[in-house]
Amino acid sequence: MTDTKPHPRPLDGVKVLELGQLIAGPFAGCILAYFGAEVIKVEPPGKGDPLRLWRVLDENGTSWWWRSLGRNKKSVTLDLRESEGRKLARRLADEADVLIENFRPGTMEKWGLGPDELKASNPGLVYVRISGYGQSGPYASRPGFASVCEGVGGFRYINGFPGGPPVRPNLSLGDTLAGLHAALGVLLALIQRYHAPDGGQVVDVAIYEAVFNILEAVVPEYDGAGVVREPSGSTLTGIVPTNTYLCRDGKYVVIGGNADSIFQRLMRAAGRPDMAEDDRFANNTGRVAHEREIDEAISVWTKTLDASAVLDKLAAAAVPAGPIYNVGDMMRDPQFQARGLFETVQVNGKPLKVPAIVPMLSETPGATDWPGPEIGAHNEEILCGRLGLSQSELKQLRNKRII
Repeated sequence: MTDTKPHPRPLDGVKVLELGQLIAGPFAGCILAYFGAEVIKVEPPGKGDPLRLWRVLDENGTSWWWRSLGRNKKSVTLDLRESEGRKLARRLADEADVLIENFRPGTMEKWGLGPDELKASNPGLVYVRISGYGQSGPYASRPGFASVCEGVGGFRYINGFPGGPPVRPNLSLGDTLAGLHAALGVLLALIQRYHAPDGGQVVDVAIYEAVFNILEAVVPEYDGAGVVREPSGSTLTGIVPTNTYLCRDGKYVVIGGNADSIFQRLMRAAGRPDMAEDDRFANNTGRVAHEREIDEAISVWTKTLDASAVLDKLAAAAVPAGPIYNVGDMMRDPQFQARGLFETVQVNGKPLKVPAIVPMLSETPGATDWPGPEIGAHNEEILCGRLGLSQSELKQLRNKRII
């Protein structure tokens, strides 16, 4: 990919200042940059965003993850602990449409960069704040990583097997959900600005609330019926059958046969036409009452066949089913390839695949133009070209380690 935009994108012309670190704020910025916004990412001088050193590193000591999460962004180094760094950040904020930060509440105010301070000179600024517990309430000042907020937000309680410990997915799910909610909040606030150009506002995203937002019927079921949703392993409470089944070759498949007609087709494909016609299983309520019997019958069948044979039979019967993929499986799969879910960038002269970002738009799609850049790669472009600093001023800032 090159440092150009080959087609119009929905966020062309939108200027974003990203002050966040690690995952939640930068993921929101990544989404906006992918769909056309100019995202200036401010990083501390030296090592930059800590994510640059997370997980698997390349031969130069930079995280492969950074190349994906930092895509399409312009890296500027500023030490926000120093007044000179904060003054430059303030100037960048004054010309931005959106500011994203995910520091602990109160940090930006301490630096003189809070929304009230910036609103005076940039009343149309959309100020995005991501934190563990939001900007208000008794927990606001607590540090809140995704792992903790997934517990508080209710996800960890229902994720796992009955009688066992809560299970964490091997992802920072809370951070990603918060980033998605932040990007949604930006778009809503920008739409509002069409009606009131000076109507900037604060988008307050709490990680635990982003997790809370995906809990489906958990709240009304508890308030209306006193039911606490419990962990259910690989099944889905109150919907049968939907489960993961072991096959003869040791592989697992996921089968969702919970609609009435689909259940009938599933059981016929499994060699159990008697169960397909059994009135006890005619609707979901009946199937829930006999979940163990149904799952046992399906499990007996899948263990007689390899996973590929099970999936072929179910595809022929129009029953939703699929394999459990790892990343290698995904990269080899023709559906992923046909949908363009892998994009290639150049890192130090070598090709690297990064995941595309959905949704897919027919007329103004997003794209990866360049991978996460080196630390401070755009200092001169932004500080000199945009803010008007001279080369000597840039050198002085560098010598003082402000940039």
